[in-house]
Amino acid sequence: MQLINIGFGNTVSVSRIIAVVNTGSSPARKLKELAREAGRLVDVTEGRRTRSLLVMDSNHVILSSIQPDTISQRLAALQLGPHLSRALKGQEEE
Repeated sequence: MQLINIGFGNTVSVSRIIAVVNTGSSPARKLKELAREAGRLVDVTEGRRTRSLLVMDSNHVILSSIQPDTISQRLAALQLGPHLSRALKGQEEE
């Protein structure tokens, strides 16, 4: 199970993330409010400004103070990680 840091030492399972959403749109605000009403909102911003929403496969919505682009880059780095390590291992054997 791979975990990704979403700020302040909080991590979530990569395989459970459905979407990383910018908070600027009206639908994102509606999604946040619906999750709050249903008791499925998790706030890990520690009082800072919410910059991204993570939609999970359990219908939970997680508020993070990390930019969506940063989270996307971290996800991409995790996906490339095994491929890079295999490529480097192959270069060492040559």
